[in-house]
Amino acid sequence: MRIGVIGTGTIASAVVEGIAGDGHDIAVSRRSAVQSARLAQMFDNVTVHDNQAVLDRSDVIFLGLMANAAAEILAPLTFRADQRVISLMADCPLERVAQMALPAQAAAVMIPFPGIAQGGSPALGYGDTDLLQELFGARNTIFALSSEAELAAYNCAQAVLSPAVRLVADAADWLGTRVEDRAQGEAFLRALVGSSLMGSDCATLLAALNTPGGYNQRLREHMTDSGMGGALTEGLDNLERGA
Repeated sequence: MRIGVIGTGTIASAVVEGIAGDGHDIAVSRRSAVQSARLAQMFDNVTVHDNQAVLDRSDVIFLGLMANAAAEILAPLTFRADQRVISLMADCPLERVAQMALPAQAAAVMIPFPGIAQGGSPALGYGDTDLLQELFGARNTIFALSSEAELAAYNCAQAVLSPAVRLVADAADWLGTRVEDRAQGEAFLRALVGSSLMGSDCATLLAALNTPGGYNQRLREHMTDSGMGGALTEGLDNLERGA
């Protein structure tokens, strides 16, 4: 495909890295000069242009902009009716994307994660998820959602990733003061948590880790009694309300 990317922040750049090896002709904007230059150096099929030239060269366009700046950036640009637009802006409704990209088709909203650069990553999608599957499905898992309300709820819930990583990092720091090889300790915990979650649904895994008096049960009960679950729910509710 002829693909254009307007906005080359961390996520948009990861998207480019994830599909650059598939033979597409990819044009990226200069909005982040360092990132766009890095991508062009990494891949022979990635070239850097101004925003309008990106559109002129492309049939499928990714918008990797901040939602509050998108209208101003896109207003002077000319889209074509035969173009399909994929928005990476989680907080911008697809209808709003359609208005900003007229007469192009606002095909989908996609929420990818940095791991899409290497593959093996989940991605959330609403709209033309067949297009997302065609582009990314060979190496990633596309979770197709039925409404923008679902997309908003998923977007809140995915924020559990950062506190989960913080929890593992804190345990790794604790372990690192008690073992010879700190890096090995962290690698062990990352492998333990990652492989365990990938290998089982949460209910089954929790049941398996619920040996009476066992280390896992005792630490989980301590964390629960300390208010971990309530704090998580409160935080998710705040995200949903925009607080």
